[in-house]
Amino acid sequence: MTKIKTETLSILYALGAVLLWSTVATAFKLTLEGLNYAQLLFYSSITSAVVLFFFAFRESKEDVIRIFKGDGLLKNFVLGLFNPFLYYLVLFQAYSLLPAQEAQPLNYTWPIMISVFSVIFLGQKLSLRTIIGLVSAFFGVIVIATRGDLFGLSFHNLLGVILAVGSSLIWAGFWTMSLIDKRKNSIKLFASFLFGSVFTFLFVLLFESFHISSIDYLFGAVYIGLFEMGITFFLWMKGLQLSTNKAKTSTLAYLSPFISLIFIALILGEIIRISSIIGLVFIIGGILFQQLEGIKFRKFVK
Repeated sequence: MTKIKTETLSILYALGAVLLWSTVATAFKLTLEGLNYAQLLFYSSITSAVVLFFFAFRESKEDVIRIFKGDGLLKNFVLGLFNPFLYYLVLFQAYSLLPAQEAQPLNYTWPIMISVFSVIFLGQKLSLRTIIGLVSAFFGVIVIATRGDLFGLSFHNLLGVILAVGSSLIWAGFWTMSLIDKRKNSIKLFASFLFGSVFTFLFVLLFESFHISSIDYLFGAVYIGLFEMGITFFLWMKGLQLSTNKAKTSTLAYLSPFISLIFIALILGEIIRISSIIGLVFIIGGILFQQLEGIKFRKFVK
């Protein structure tokens, strides 16, 4: 395969992942009309665990068997607790409280949180670029949370904002632990979703209900399990694997929140506020400004 064809395939894989990720904020809101946040997490994480099992088994049958042995059990317990259980439980609740155009960019602060965690836990240097990027993203959060009322600081839904931004902190914690764990990405993901699905099952069993009002909403949960948590990750990884310029390819991920606003407007009918766009620009701008100095964010960007 020629270099040009390989790079073209890389871009197609990466753009395919970006396009699919761009639909999930809309899918969250539509599915949450018929499922509560815990039910959505349970049915979507089960779907994802099944998909991730096939990818993990294909890569290494021995490693799949090994996740139930030795210290792997503790690693899987902790990873699954953070993601998908805590991360999506908090994120879905944020989406149930906020318009999609607000919840989605607020959650997209996770690369900034990762840079902070890298300084705290991984010994990376706190540089001026990191600080400027953090301030830019924080300003973007304030713009979105106040809907542009910067001087009045009137928060439309403070709990929703805290949950949306808090989900990015949980993801950063998961990423940090995953980076320390040297197992293959496919194995770690399958193990975390398998254990996370068990946690979610127990949560729904004890505090919620498995009953759903319409099977249509179940299809929504399956869609989210496939394209937010499952197949899309491997499209993205394939795109990075084939790319001759991984840093350049990775920036395509930041098209996702902007494309997502189009789906939110067309399908959900939300009138996109100028404050949402400005806030998102400051958040993504802060992230890209940090990346200019080569900070390595998580290997499985979303």
